[in-house]
Amino acid sequence: MSATQAHPKGLYLLFATEMWERFSYYGNRALLALFMISALSFDKHFTSALYGQYTGLVFLTPLIGGYIADRYWGNQRSILVGGLLMAAGQFSLFFASTFYTNLTLALPFFYSGLGLICLGNGFFKPNISTMVGQLYAPNDARKDAAYTIFYMGINLGSFCAPLICGTLGDTGNPADFRWGFLAAGVGMLLSLVIFQAFKNKYLLSPEGQILGLPPKQLSALEKSKVDTSLSTIDIQRMIVIGVLAFFVVFFWSAFEQAGVSLTFFARESTDRVIYGFEVPASWFQSLNPVFVLIFAPIMARLWMSLSAKGKEPSSPTKMAWGLILLGLGYVVIAFGVDGIDAGMKVSILWLVSMYWLHTMGELCLSPIGLSLVNKLAPARFASLLMAVWFLANAAANWFAGILAGFYPESGKPFPSFLGWQVSNLHDFFMLFVAMSFLAGGLLLFASKPLQKMMHGIR
Repeated sequence: MSATQAHPKGLYLLFATEMWERFSYYGNRALLALFMISALSFDKHFTSALYGQYTGLVFLTPLIGGYIADRYWGNQRSILVGGLLMAAGQFSLFFASTFYTNLTLALPFFYSGLGLICLGNGFFKPNISTMVGQLYAPNDARKDAAYTIFYMGINLGSFCAPLICGTLGDTGNPADFRWGFLAAGVGMLLSLVIFQAFKNKYLLSPEGQILGLPPKQLSALEKSKVDTSLSTIDIQRMIVIGVLAFFVVFFWSAFEQAGVSLTFFARESTDRVIYGFEVPASWFQSLNPVFVLIFAPIMARLWMSLSAKGKEPSSPTKMAWGLILLGLGYVVIAFGVDGIDAGMKVSILWLVSMYWLHTMGELCLSPIGLSLVNKLAPARFASLLMAVWFLANAAANWFAGILAGFYPESGKPFPSFLGWQVSNLHDFFMLFVAMSFLAGGLLLFASKPLQKMMHGIR
């Protein structure tokens, strides 16, 4: 890549900031379901439902954070406030796990910690994602590649988190969960230190202006002019964001099983012993991010190469293939458990293969979606529409918790989903196969009409 094509240094600052924030969040996620079951003695059904509600709220609160940033605070202040709230939430979970034997004391810390993380993420998440796009001119062809690089930062943190926080907290001793949550809190503080130290030096627009400052206060007359200036093209592009957000719900509701049902599967139904060492169940959540780190640069170069040849698929088409690859991952794991007896454990290779296919699907959908929202959204609604995009993730995570509740448990009645009897693991995983293939096929069919409504943006 030549000097004129090099990405701005601000991208790598946002990369590092997001890396440590994701270390904090995914360190928490690697332990949360296990902590609820092992330390707080919640059953799987309640754990799945609460996990879905919590992760759903994590992606719902960006609506508030995006609105406040666009109207009042700007991106920088929102990121700082959000990060401090999330750090406080992780330390609250540290105290919850310290006093886990006394539920009267532990539960207030536990629920307060979850609430603080939800609220803090609302300020942090949409604003840092928006700032990536602000580093580039509106029609800069490097944006898709930039978001893929940024996505590598997300996944570097996600890869390290289960290994470090899982090693500290997932030891078999419930008292040790606190050290994993403590590490997650320290990671969040590191994210803020890096951001605050270098933001004014490197977070600059193509014209050299500092990004993320509070918006200019407009007069009543200026506000009235701004509020009536949306064009037909703007409206159609916003509709595309809404349609794609709908399909994203089906992707993430299946993908986010990693934190609940797939963690149950890794713990109970996977042979985790390798050369005499039993791999902690929490470590399997590092498979997806490590595959992202390996394959994201390849995908970024692929998109840039196809773009140079005029053969790059449209963003909706890429996202449709993401759903289909996700479904193929569940085909693999459904095949792996087909016909096995209750209590039997399957090879670790089935889970690894599934996570690889899920990762390839994610790389076709998630960074592409982030980039597309930034390109389609009118400038003054950039953070708010990014928050709307995360609203789809909120619905997906809530739905993921509901679906995880259909995970079959021995000794309990077999659940039924829309008439489909889930009597074993094969039936459970086939739910996600059907859902992913159906959504992917519909989006592939709708790709051309959506592309027309994007008016030249791919």
